[in-house]
Parts: sequence; C-alpha cells; structure tokens
Amino acid sequence: MNIPWDDLRLFLCVAEQGSLSAAARLLKLGQATLSRRIAALESQLGEPLFTRASQGVSLTPLGLRLLPSAQHMAEWAAEATVQQGQGMQGKVRIAAPPVAAYDFVAPMAADIRRAHPGLHIELLSGVRVLNLGRGEADISLRTIAPQDPDLVCLDQISVPIKAYASERYVQSLPAHYTAQDLDWICWAPPYDEVRSNKALSALIPNFKPAFTSDDYNVQFSACRAGAGAMLMPAVQHRYTQIHTLRALSLDIGPAFVGHLYMVCHKRTAELSSVMGVHRFISAEFAYMRDQQAKFPQRA
Repeated sequence: MNIPWDDLRLFLCVAEQGSLSAAARLLKLGQATLSRRIAALESQLGEPLFTRASQGVSLTPLGLRLLPSAQHMAEWAAEATVQQGQGMQGKVRIAAPPVAAYDFVAPMAADIRRAHPGLHIELLSGVRVLNLGRGEADISLRTIAPQDPDLVCLDQISVPIKAYASERYVQSLPAHYTAQDLDWICWAPPYDEVRSNKALSALIPNFKPAFTSDDYNVQFSACRAGAGAMLMPAVQHRYTQIHTLRALSLDIGPAFVGHLYMVCHKRTAELSSVMGVHRFISAEFAYMRDQQAKFPQRA
C-alpha cells in the first residue's frame, strides 16, 4: 500500500507532539481538518494509529510499526532539501548516557547549531540503550560496543575513570585518605546496578553511599556543593565542566576504564545531517585522544 508522504508527515507530527491540538498548531491546520485527515489515513490502513484520550494521544501497535518508516522518510525529505542547496535541515536525535549528555553533547550542540542552523538537535539522555533499528534515535553514544550487524560504529574513545570532589570537600579529608574515608555519591534505584556502584561495592567492605540520586545532574550538583565524591570519566575535551571539581589521589584500580562508542544504523549513516553531527563528535574524540597522548596522567 502506497501512503502519500503528506499523510505520513501529519501522522509523524501528531506522534511527536502527543496530541492533535499541538500538532494542528504546529502544522497551521485546523484541529478538525487534521483529525479528519488522520481518520482517513486510519480508514485506508484498516486500523487505528492512535488511542485518543482527554490528555492526548498514544500510538497503537500499528502506529508504533509505522513510526520508524515515517521518521526515515522525514530524514530523507530533509536530505533532499540539502541536495537542493538549502543547507542541512531536520532533526537529529542523539541518545547518550547521562554523563556524556550533560558534559559533552549538550554544550557541543551550540557549536553544531552555529555551523548548521537548520538542524534541530534532540538529546535523549538515559541509561537505557535505545533501539536504532526502530528509529528511537539517529546517533547513539553508548558504553558497550554494538553487536547488531545493521549498526555501524562511527568512532570510539576510551578514558580512565577517577574519583572527583569539590575543593572544599577535599580540604576536609585527612592527609592520607582512602576510599573508605570518603562520602560517596552514587546512583539510586533503578540504576543502582550500574558499573560505578558495583566498583565501589567491590572496593569498600560493607559499602554504603552517603548520597544517591537517579539523576546525574543532581549527583553532579551535590558533588560541586561538597556532599562527597563521585566516580567520573577523566575527560579532556573542550566542553567539560569537570574542571569545577578536583581529581582525588585515589587508586580505584587500573582496569577501571570507560568506553564510549558512537553508533548509528547503516541506513542513516550517509544522511548529511547525521554525518554533520558525526563529524563534530569525531573531531572532539580526536582532540581527546590527542590530549591523552600528550598528558596521559592529567585529569
């Protein structure tokens, strides 16, 4: 069955906005007109695409199956615009773990937008690995190498993991402190089984954290305020905010190294919008590798 792109465009807008009224405002259509167009598409397909409720709409199983195709058609429509000489257009969704999202991708987005003002950067921060095959993201920064043959690893970086704390907190520590002397800031459920929590549990007998949160921003804020120490990648890129903290002289094991892989699906790897963002991230990965080679012991 051939579905016109204009109908898919309306479906995609409703799916992304979560309500007919919000989509109608964005599309500059009357809500009744949009509702009628969606109903006609559902009639053509023989099944509903959305479940309607007073607070908005949610996708049905058919809608969930159709969503990746609509997203990819939008990406290729944006690509056609680029080929017509109008510059990079459209949305690029970047999935990243909380540390990389906060300290790396979010501040980098300003430079990406200055270079490509037609791009809409959507940053999806979380511990869960999103499914690129289903179109949940265009680029994924993840800590585990991809195993799916349909995924492409565009670049990767490895950095040591170190303990960090505020200067004020460091001044309160004894002269020869150990890991057991520190108040540790960790992940709270449902993320309490992440690698950093497990590393501290293995390092410290009867380990109990002093402060926990399920939000990295909250953890970082608590650390800067002097609530304790936390394990973080010893990054050396140009956007990092880690310089507001001090690296502790603490041995947590030479094998504790963090890895970050930049991954995309092979069907979107050649999109100019994806390639544009890819080049920015790869340039910073190269800078980090260069800094590590020059200053291997620097935090």
